[in-house]
Order: sequence, then C-alpha cells, then structure tokens
Amino acid sequence: MNKKKIFNDPVYGFITVPTDLIFDIIDHPYFQRLRRIKQLGLTEMVYPGALHTRFHHALGAMHLMNTALNTLKSKNNEISDKEFEASLIAILLHDIGHGPFSHALETAIFKNVHHEHLSLHIMHLLNEQFDGRLSLAIEIFTGNYHRKFFHQLVSSQLDVDRLDYLNRDSFYTGVYEGKIGADRIIKMLDVANDKLVVEEKGVYSIENFLVSRRLMYWQVYLHKTVISAENMVLRVVQRARELVQKGINVPASPCLKFFLTSDVTMQDFQQDSSILERFVSLDDHDVWSGIKEWAYHPDKILSYLANSILNRKLFKVVISNQPIDAELQLGISELVQSQFNIGEEEIKYLMIAGKIGNNAYDVEGQTIDMLTKSGYVIDVAEASDLPNIRALSNKVEKYYVCYPKEAAH
Repeated sequence: MNKKKIFNDPVYGFITVPTDLIFDIIDHPYFQRLRRIKQLGLTEMVYPGALHTRFHHALGAMHLMNTALNTLKSKNNEISDKEFEASLIAILLHDIGHGPFSHALETAIFKNVHHEHLSLHIMHLLNEQFDGRLSLAIEIFTGNYHRKFFHQLVSSQLDVDRLDYLNRDSFYTGVYEGKIGADRIIKMLDVANDKLVVEEKGVYSIENFLVSRRLMYWQVYLHKTVISAENMVLRVVQRARELVQKGINVPASPCLKFFLTSDVTMQDFQQDSSILERFVSLDDHDVWSGIKEWAYHPDKILSYLANSILNRKLFKVVISNQPIDAELQLGISELVQSQFNIGEEEIKYLMIAGKIGNNAYDVEGQTIDMLTKSGYVIDVAEASDLPNIRALSNKVEKYYVCYPKEAAH
C-alpha cells in the first residue's frame, strides 16, 4: 500500500506524510476522531467560518515542524532521521487527548483531567500498539529528551503549535489582523546552547506574532459572545450530569451517558482501559445530539439551556475591568430567580460569573530568546527598541457575568 500521501491544506497548500509510521498514526481511529472535534468549540456562533477541526490543526502543526527542522538542519544543527520523525509525531499527537468542544467541556466531562495528561496517556497506549516506536516522541513531548530544543518546538512560547493555530484560526475566522508571518519566524530559528533562539533580524516578526496573539485572544478566543456560548454548553452538560446522578433519565449516547454518570479521574483512565475506549468514541456529535434531545426534556433548566443553544439565544454578557459588584450580582440573581421561578441552588445554571485573562508573553515562563549579531543570547523583551514586547507581558484581566436576556428587560 502506498503510504506517501498528500493532504491539500487551505492554509499551507500541500502537506506531505513523510514516513509510513506517521501515515499509520494518522490512519489510526484515535487520530481520525479529531476530524469530529472542532478546533474552536463554539466560536462559530460569532465567526461562521470557524468550522475547522483538531485534525486540520494537528496536520498543520506537523507541516510547520517539518519546515522548522529542515531550517535548523540547514544551519548545521545535527538532527538524526529518528529525531526528525519523533518530533513530527510529538506535535502530531499533542492534542490527541482533547474531548468534545475542545477546552469548553474539559471540566464538565471529567474530574481534574487535563487534556495534556490524556494526550500523554493515549501516546503511551499507541506506543504499545506500535511496538515502542513512539518512545522518542514521548520523551520529546514530555521534555525528558536531553536535547531540549526539540521540546521547545512542541511546547514553549514560540512553538509550532501556536504558529499554526494563530495562522489557521485567523484564516478560518476571517480575522486577518491575527495572521502571523509563520514562514519568516521559522526561517529565523536557530539553536544556541541547546536552546531554541530567534536571529536578531527576526525580532520584528516576533513582535508581530505577540501582538497578533493578544488580538486573537480578545477578538476571537475570549470574545464575549464565545464566553456566553461556551458557558451555556458547560452548564447544560453540568445540569444533565446532576439530573443523571439524581436518578432522573436524561437521554444521551452510551459514551456520553457513561461520563455523565461517573466522576472519572486520571487514575481511573490508568486503571481501567475500557474508560479510554469510551473516551475515544466521544466527540462533538455526542454532545450536539444530546442537546437536541434535551430541548424536549421536562426539566425546565435543561430544556431552556438546550433550546437557547440550538437557536443561538445566548446569554447577555457584561464585561468589566473591575470585579463585578456584589450588589449587581445579587440583583441579577433575584431577577433571574423571579423570571424563571427557580431557587438559589439552581441559579448557578442561569447566572454565570467569572474572570478572563490575557498576556501575550509570559515573562515568568520560558522566555523567547534572541541571538544577537554579536553572538549573545538575550530575552526578546530586553531588546532595547521593543517596548511593545515588555508591554505585552503585562497580564490583563477582565471580569464578566452572563445571564438570560429575558431577565434584563
């Protein structure tokens, strides 16, 4: 069988599958599931074009990794064929543990199970199925490989994951201000003292990358309507879970019903292989089919939330730079209780308060290092003529409360 396949990607053009092992991983049911998980959850409620999937993103990130590794090799950095393939596999599988609606439902379906931990767990299982041929990819993914720059390409403040999702998300949403010069950034990469660095002449591309990242967070990922929609989906699943655990019948697919019934922890995944088999059968379609059925459920909160999501009757959102006043929250709470004739214990489903934050460059985390013309390695924020980057490292926090529009009249 010919495994040298080519994908036609709308962002980069043709993406080649370079090895048989990578073809077999892409062909695996665990990876094919990513076709049924949208990259941006409910962002399509605001940007109708945001229908791309985790499958698209994983292939795009692999393509950028391939370009980055070839760039580093062209600058006399030794990279073996095994390291090359393992790096491609590490980035290809970095999101394999995402559940339905990507980040939006992570806390509703599991109990303290992060998608990165699930990704690693699935990588170990795939490693068994592929006779240990993913061992080096796992070392790179976890940061345990002795050549640290490989892990930085997978996970850092300038990794190929971010380069792809900013490019791809700006393309599919039509928010072109978020587009970054990924090709130029990659061409400027090098390795110094085993760390990933950007050549000094690429510093303005890094500034543009960080500005674009901040813009995409406020305009797309943390858009107030997206916050409303994602919170409503989170609450409708939490309400379904509460009813199921009280013994009330709530229709759902067998896999979704299992996770609504059980409080699954990471330890449960490690001890019972059948739980993972249920998880890898779970995707966006399970949740949407559940929501369509819940629209007819006798529980008025469940049916109200389900109908509102299906018909895009989303909650009103109030966003403030200061914490939302307690008196205002109390007033909204009383209005909602009166409008929907519900008690205090149920208000959490129809009035949601929270906090969002955004800093494009985290100076406390792993820095983006710049290689100066004189051979020194410095933090990009220290480049004397770039006050913007220092400003972008300041975390901006906003507070929100969302609730049904009916209660606002």
